[in-house]
Amino acid sequence: MTEFDIVVNGGLWFDGTGAAGQRRNLGIRDGVVAAVSAAALPIGPDTEVIDAAGKWVLPGFVDVHTHYDAEALVSPGLPESVRHGVTTVVLGNCSLSTVYSTPRECADLFSRVEAVPRESVLRILEENKTWRGPAEYVDALNSLPLGPNVAGFIGHSDIRTHVLGLGRGTDKKTKPTAAELDRMGSMLTEAIDAGFLGLSSMTNALDKIDGDEYRSRSLPSTYARWREFRFLNRILRDRGKILQSAPTINLHPNVAAFFVESSAIGRKKALKTSLLSGADSKAYPAIVYFMLTAAPLLNRFAKTNFRWQHLPVPFTVYADGIDLVVFEEFGAGAAALHLKNEVERNALLQDEEYRRWFRKDYDNKYSPRIWHRNFYDAVIVGCPDETLIGKTFGRVGDERGVHPVDAYLDLVVEYGRTLRWRTTVANHRPKFADRLAASPGVQMGFGDAGAHLRNMAFYNYPIRLLKRVNDAQSSRKPFLTIERAIHRLTGELADWYGIDAGHLREGDRADLVVVDPAGLDASVDGLFEEPVPEYGGLRRMVNRSDAAAVATVINGRLVYREGEFTPGFGVEKTGQFLPAGAKAREVGRQVRVGSRA
Repeated sequence: MTEFDIVVNGGLWFDGTGAAGQRRNLGIRDGVVAAVSAAALPIGPDTEVIDAAGKWVLPGFVDVHTHYDAEALVSPGLPESVRHGVTTVVLGNCSLSTVYSTPRECADLFSRVEAVPRESVLRILEENKTWRGPAEYVDALNSLPLGPNVAGFIGHSDIRTHVLGLGRGTDKKTKPTAAELDRMGSMLTEAIDAGFLGLSSMTNALDKIDGDEYRSRSLPSTYARWREFRFLNRILRDRGKILQSAPTINLHPNVAAFFVESSAIGRKKALKTSLLSGADSKAYPAIVYFMLTAAPLLNRFAKTNFRWQHLPVPFTVYADGIDLVVFEEFGAGAAALHLKNEVERNALLQDEEYRRWFRKDYDNKYSPRIWHRNFYDAVIVGCPDETLIGKTFGRVGDERGVHPVDAYLDLVVEYGRTLRWRTTVANHRPKFADRLAASPGVQMGFGDAGAHLRNMAFYNYPIRLLKRVNDAQSSRKPFLTIERAIHRLTGELADWYGIDAGHLREGDRADLVVVDPAGLDASVDGLFEEPVPEYGGLRRMVNRSDAAAVATVINGRLVYREGEFTPGFGVEKTGQFLPAGAKAREVGRQVRVGSRA
């Protein structure tokens, strides 16, 4: 018998189906799980042995909501996800992909929304964008030394920009002609034929364009009317593909329209729909009950196939000065973010008329919001004046005898981006966080890996969920079993999205993570900073789970072990593009053999 490339010995094995763990040894050969055995497996002279005694062996995590579209082109290993056991990532979320539009258009669409440096994104795309359509894009991805496997959505804003231009595509007066709609439909069909998961869109107008020509207009897909959405949704429904989107957050909510579009009533089948975001919001505490009940009831009685994307950790965000996307949701905040020049911005922030406007927006309890707008719940964590660290802006205002908004703006003017602060906007109540994590109407996601580099870090949210589940088991207050939590992070997602991932059975591609439950401690909740050379050395927020995620294997290759990446990672190919609805094992074997040659 040909010897195994890797043997994983003595671990508690979970196959990603929700079945209980069993003590097994795994033999991996040619990128595939060749044996799952209670008996000892033969060890050859070239076999890599992973001692998993006392540890869990589970399928690699599937991260369905990332924005690695630019970063993957220049750092294809994507180490900040792989080190936490993520072996499959999904690109092209929130209407943003880099398939059809020009590099400049893509940079304008992507940078401000996802809080990454526009100049770096533009340079990356100008130097690397060689494709003109989905099939060529897939070829380009497969030519890279990918670390994890990759799947993708085609972005609605991407195709709309390509057909209408960025100017017309962000003009409320524009109504696409029948020919233009047909062209969008053809582009969507072309992407589906190339293996894309479906269409990502966005209807929430707070997401703004970068650049100069159309700066501060909302993303193109937010200007689409429901005639356009229904046209594209019909293609998705007929092909059994997915719509990923987000409803409006304004006085004219459109979430009911998504429910209607997802329903199979009067149609042959439902439209798979994944919406942002299932959360326990500080701004609207009661809305959590809607999040918990809407999807299960609709899926049962309205014949929908609908899921909320849920981030299973507290949604804590950080900001340098005023650079935070939540300020886009009201006029005064958006006006400040519109100004790129710091001198001009500071002049605006000091203007009394502007401050009255800001205070009015801040105090308006009836305007729709993501941020709860409470500066008494916003803590200063970094400032040249160290006496301010640990205080809230509300407390600073009280001490100075001024409104919290004035205290905040005074400090932003004085210290600019060296004033660093944080607040938690959602998922702050453990009781409801546990109920959301267990709800059949939500799916694990919305980590936004690769975006908002200075604002948040949820790269290891699967590990953090396992910590919560393990702690609850230990305290005899379980809300999920270990096997169910693993299923939610792996096989459940892969099966719903239709990608060949998330399982660890004989014959499955060998993507796995070894987790030491003893390392599921407070350290996994820590936040750190690391420079990103690809983005001009900007220091991004990251996580570290080295004591918990102790080994990652992708396509039968050990790529990470005990805090270190193995030689060749990010240079030698391990991942591949995973076409929707297709098995990638044969491709996986080719990757494995090719990397050995």
